[in-house]
Amino acid sequence: MRRIAAALLLLGAAPAPVVQADLLLTQDAATLADYGLFDASGQPAAGVQPYTLNTPLFSDGAEKFRYVWMPAGARADYRASGALVFPVGTVLIKRFAFAADARAPTQDLRTVETRLLIHRPAGWVALSYVQEGSEAVLKRAGKRIPVIIINAAGQPQTIDYAVPNQNQCKQCHQAGAAITPIGPTAGNLNGGLHGDGPNQLVTWAGTGRLAGLPAAGLPKLARWDDASEPLALRARAYLAVNCGHCHDRAGFASNSGLYLNPDETTPAHLGIWKRPVAAGRGSGGREFSVVPGRPDQSILLHRMQSSEPGVMMPQFGRSIAHDEGIALIRQWIAAMSDPADTAPATTAAR
Repeated sequence: MRRIAAALLLLGAAPAPVVQADLLLTQDAATLADYGLFDASGQPAAGVQPYTLNTPLFSDGAEKFRYVWMPAGARADYRASGALVFPVGTVLIKRFAFAADARAPTQDLRTVETRLLIHRPAGWVALSYVQEGSEAVLKRAGKRIPVIIINAAGQPQTIDYAVPNQNQCKQCHQAGAAITPIGPTAGNLNGGLHGDGPNQLVTWAGTGRLAGLPAAGLPKLARWDDASEPLALRARAYLAVNCGHCHDRAGFASNSGLYLNPDETTPAHLGIWKRPVAAGRGSGGREFSVVPGRPDQSILLHRMQSSEPGVMMPQFGRSIAHDEGIALIRQWIAAMSDPADTAPATTAAR
């Protein structure tokens, strides 16, 4: 495969080569190594910038490591709602790994998959590379990978981890006719790397990697697991990240009438006293998506608790239920008055 060195920029680090020419080819690389995004030990190459999200998507409990690479001199454009606007040539990288023991999430990690979103001249392309020994190999058709861990309760657990096929990538990442990023929104990036340190948006702007950042009033998505933040904001952030990309007026579940994106304020569109568009076994015999004060009568919670195909929600990206997320949404619904708090999930804050 053709290799042309491209100058890269990493927040003051010396430039180093990533194979920009190969990233922009319409023929996808057979292995992740062909792009030069990581060195032989699996560490990101210079110019591949790590970032973290205030509230990440739950993916069967996998630890996720996120990076962005942009060509030298290129910068993203700020917008208050939706993902930042990244230039052609950008690569958004998400590496999935499981710790042998969930109680020690940073130790004995097994990488299973690395996903790329590459912004080519014709649009974004989603690719999944599955770890097979020392190589990560392109898998267009997806793959099932059994993962055995010790869970947070100290018990052995087998996870049927699913690498998505390219059509499944579209079901979450597609807006209209085009694939688009989901996670790196201003609100979800508005915080320090790993929750502390300098603000990521301010750092990106200060190093010329982000244009148009306002001086004040930045949206901020709550951290779902930070009990010091208001319950309603944490619950809405969790639903926005795990459900809002499909449950959106332009998303895969647009015909459901259930819209869980961060800006939604209409109670019925948040599921409150809302009957499902199509009742079936997914409802579990319940009448409304959300019944204020009664989580066990709410379809939304019932579907989050299920791991049964055709019932479970989200229907992609997980094979097990997320107990901590379920507990949060249960607490939120239980605390609701009627009418419920329908403030936006993001706050305007630095």
